[in-house]
Amino acid sequence: MNNRAFRRVALAVSAAAVLPLVLTACSGDGDTSASGSGASAAKSSSAAPAEETKPLNEPFGPACSTVPQDGAGSFAGMAQDPVATAASNNPALSTLVAAVKQAGLVDTLNNAENLTVFAPTNDAFAKIPKADLDKLLADKEQLTTVLTSHVVGQRLAPAQLEKGSFDTLAKTKLTTAGSGTDYTVNDSSKVVCGNVRTSNATVYIIDTVLMPMS
Repeated sequence: MNNRAFRRVALAVSAAAVLPLVLTACSGDGDTSASGSGASAAKSSSAAPAEETKPLNEPFGPACSTVPQDGAGSFAGMAQDPVATAASNNPALSTLVAAVKQAGLVDTLNNAENLTVFAPTNDAFAKIPKADLDKLLADKEQLTTVLTSHVVGQRLAPAQLEKGSFDTLAKTKLTTAGSGTDYTVNDSSKVVCGNVRTSNATVYIIDTVLMPMS
């Protein structure tokens, strides 16, 4: 074989050897790019975890702004006292406090543990015609029934009010409905300042006196 023919054969062999390596390298680059693109797409398409809804830990509602900022009637002050005493330091609950005293329930409420009290404001009592209210206040047995129908024998968190039915100390039923910071009690009364803590109870201040439900 002459030199020219030998060179041709050598070039052909070299090309045959190099071509698979080039193809392999090109194929590897493509796979890496595709893999990277897929990982990037997967990463970008994965949604961020939803933020958990935190339970309400503070008082809420439009009437909370009327609660004293400091002193025994403030949220911090009420948290130090049992519920009847705490209510007596809140000016918006003075009619309720007078009714509790009239019924002889101060010690009962102060000495109990883990209560929830749905506390009508002075304006709530003012919705009752004066003659009817005076008659109620004069009838200790009926007054006791009405007042204890506002009290549940366990502490209720706001979330438990979303669709609730609870036995009261009067052996009647109390129902609640709503969500977030908007709750209704017995389909008639709105919570205007909720999740108020006292040393032995959680208080939900409401805008209408509840009539006992059997």
